[in-house]
Amino acid sequence: MSDATNTRPIPAEVRLTGLDLPFGRLVLFFVKAGLAAIPAALILLVTFGAIGAVLRGLFRLGWWGAHGPMFY
Repeated sequence: MSDATNTRPIPAEVRLTGLDLPFGRLVLFFVKAGLAAIPAALILLVTFGAIGAVLRGLFRLGWWGAHGPMFY
């Protein structure tokens, strides 16, 4: 059983010559993207904060830097 309906050649190059998108839909897209960026930024903030806390604990870097109470 051969599938003869799917024998079109694959185009080597695709060009987008125009985009018909209403301004309101474009604004709505950017508003949604901006709102979606808020939780992503919070997740990154918590993740990098946790990594920083671990690194500060490993290398004993705190308020005084490397010259803190560890060396006195």
